[in-house]
Amino acid sequence: MITELSAGFLPLTDSAILIAAKERGFAEAEGIALNLVRETSWANVRDKLAVGQFEISHALAPMPIAANLGLTPFDTRLIAPMALGLGGNAITVSTALLARMQDRSGFSGLDAAAAGRALADVVASGRASGGKALQFGVVHPFSGHNFELRYWLSASGITPDSDIEIVILPPSLMADALASGQIDGYCVGEPWNSIGVARGAGRIITTKSSIWASSPEKVLAVREDWARENAETLHALLRALYRSAEWCGQPSNHFELATLLGSSAYLDQPAEFILPALDGSILGASAPGGGRDFFQPHARAATFPWQSHALWFYSQMVRSGYVDHSVAHAETARQSYRPDIYRTVMTGIGVPVPSANSKVEGALTETIAVGASSKFLYLGPDGFFDGAVFDPDRLDAYIAGQTD
Repeated sequence: MITELSAGFLPLTDSAILIAAKERGFAEAEGIALNLVRETSWANVRDKLAVGQFEISHALAPMPIAANLGLTPFDTRLIAPMALGLGGNAITVSTALLARMQDRSGFSGLDAAAAGRALADVVASGRASGGKALQFGVVHPFSGHNFELRYWLSASGITPDSDIEIVILPPSLMADALASGQIDGYCVGEPWNSIGVARGAGRIITTKSSIWASSPEKVLAVREDWARENAETLHALLRALYRSAEWCGQPSNHFELATLLGSSAYLDQPAEFILPALDGSILGASAPGGGRDFFQPHARAATFPWQSHALWFYSQMVRSGYVDHSVAHAETARQSYRPDIYRTVMTGIGVPVPSANSKVEGALTETIAVGASSKFLYLGPDGFFDGAVFDPDRLDAYIAGQTD
């Protein structure tokens, strides 16, 4: 028997696991017919998932947390039983802003600290002269893009919403907005940074993986009631998505994957704009590990839904004033990610799974082997660019120490 599932997605490279699960037959092998529906905005994805038009969705990592904290229009509980990869975003600025940054600091490369210092110099100069605040685009208030951009700005001595205004745009409009001068920069997933560069609108100045290595980006989102009532179907789907992630993570498959993603049904872009994020060439030839740090769909437990990731996003929601901190709110955020479901499914097929649900984020400076349910599992590096460490067991202290 075939079970049909409708899934929303946005045309982004990090939708790869869902798309490959359909196109390479991993879903079909588990008795699932995936109907992938391309959307233009994350608000559409969120709303259609909440009202039942989608059973599952490619989703922003903070989205289930925001829904469960009552920060979205519908009273629907969402859970993330699986992550859809690590990394995949970048920050791109206009050629005009880039010139100002280089004039003042002469930075090069994609180093987050150097780029932050250069941008801070420009902001300070603009503030002194009474100039208009710069505008940067992100895709949604409750997105990894928004929170990593704000984190990077704050750690670089720039005050979000004051020194730099942050506005919301769909991913596919970012390059056009930059080229037309409506915004000065943006934080978005691929291929929209590469497209902005190809159009001559700007240049990538740093990446998500430089701001926070091995950091979460997208998750599989499902309604909690649907997951409970359709446990066998969800388990089959997770098995299919894991096999898809394995396939997507193989370098020998990257060109085929880029071609598949680029088709008119999905990203509708030339494969040459998609491939750099998959093979790491977006980071340059000298990048460590062959550039694989930019987007990782499989290795380093890339599909495990760490509750420490959920709690870090929650800490940034508190920092930005979206929600007040409380024990109950923190627990709601933690329970939005469901490593218990993931572990049940993966141990059943012999996949090594972390033995813990959370970890200290930012503590690993190199790749290490860690305890797992079977075999070996390798994690890290996972450092923040400013050297900070997030210990989920010291959440209160971390939140109290955040300043902008």
